[in-house]
Amino acid sequence: MIDVSRIRNDFPMIRNNPDLIYFDNGATSFKPQCVIDAVMDFYTVHTSNVHRGDYAIAAQNDRLYDEARKSVAKLIGAEAKEIVFTHNITASINQAVYGLRNLVKAGDTILVSEAEHASNLLPWFRLAKEKDLKIEYIPLDAEANMTVEGFRSAMHEGVKIVAAAQVTNVLGSVQPVREITEIAHSYGAVVFCDGAQAVPHMKVDVKELGVDLYGFSAHKMCGPSGVGVLYGRYDLLQQMDPVFMGGDMNARFHKDTTVLLKEAPVKFEAGTPNIEGIIGTGRAAEYLMEIGLDNIHAYEKELRAYFMEKLSQLDNIEIYNPDNVYGPIDFNAKGLFAQDAAGYLASRNIAVRSGNHCAKILHNVIGTDQTIRASLYFYNTKEECDRFVEAAKDITLENAVGIFF
Repeated sequence: MIDVSRIRNDFPMIRNNPDLIYFDNGATSFKPQCVIDAVMDFYTVHTSNVHRGDYAIAAQNDRLYDEARKSVAKLIGAEAKEIVFTHNITASINQAVYGLRNLVKAGDTILVSEAEHASNLLPWFRLAKEKDLKIEYIPLDAEANMTVEGFRSAMHEGVKIVAAAQVTNVLGSVQPVREITEIAHSYGAVVFCDGAQAVPHMKVDVKELGVDLYGFSAHKMCGPSGVGVLYGRYDLLQQMDPVFMGGDMNARFHKDTTVLLKEAPVKFEAGTPNIEGIIGTGRAAEYLMEIGLDNIHAYEKELRAYFMEKLSQLDNIEIYNPDNVYGPIDFNAKGLFAQDAAGYLASRNIAVRSGNHCAKILHNVIGTDQTIRASLYFYNTKEECDRFVEAAKDITLENAVGIFF
């Protein structure tokens, strides 16, 4: 069980903004004091570069950096050597795409879904144009859920890469990744999974899922901004080329232009990394594991159900994912632009996201281009849901326009 009152005390943003209802956790999360302390300690007590110094604080940071990799690996059931640090999930996906480019040839197919975030579509689109590949789409229902049968119908011998989110960022659709991966592997395809909206909220075991590559961001899981993670099957990482070349990732290079790269994961981490961010990410992973991902999952599922029940009773609200049981709640106020309705909620000290949420072709599935996304996290409460619903009752054209005059 989660002691929400105790947990809320861990977050300075909550203590310093007691009246704020923050339901934009799908965009980024608050940071607990222990993560902030880990970052501040680096800046104030033991600042140095990593993998370059022969003095005490440099050795300390080498250890903290390596321990962070182990903590992140433990969080998702991986080995430390399978964890690559990047700058965010977008960088992780671009590295995956670049690294796989030599495994495909003209005429091959990349299989994706229309519910994907731009970061899990645009890099694949570019690869398709560069290599003369085909982009095809996995069938989805009205709430962007895949079925095993639907995925099986989309697979064929020409599919070489499958890319899909474990939990979609708008509708919170939880996809059957393990079953999808088994089917894809039976055709010899490689599977990349976007875990940005999964890892912060539920227990993820990449070995159990069977995926080849898996990415996520630290800032959505109580960690600092500017850190991403790319998990990869080690044999596949060894085959992949790095996007960036530079210091630390090479073992030797010569004036005849020959370069000997270090082994994965170091070969993907050129230059000085976000050291303090990575140390903070390790602490964030430990913090989530201390609370327990199963506990977080159960609490959020219960909280979302409570919120959905209350919000669905409002006649002025249209909900686009009423049957999904996890992830954000996606809705509009009837007769209003999403941004105007979100602006009214902001006037009531409620933070949500409006727009297309970087999923610019999802309108093909849900029939509208702009929505409001309310995304919860384990530090949110039923009382906040009640306050949100009371405010949402008053979202009208007159009230929304009135805040600007």
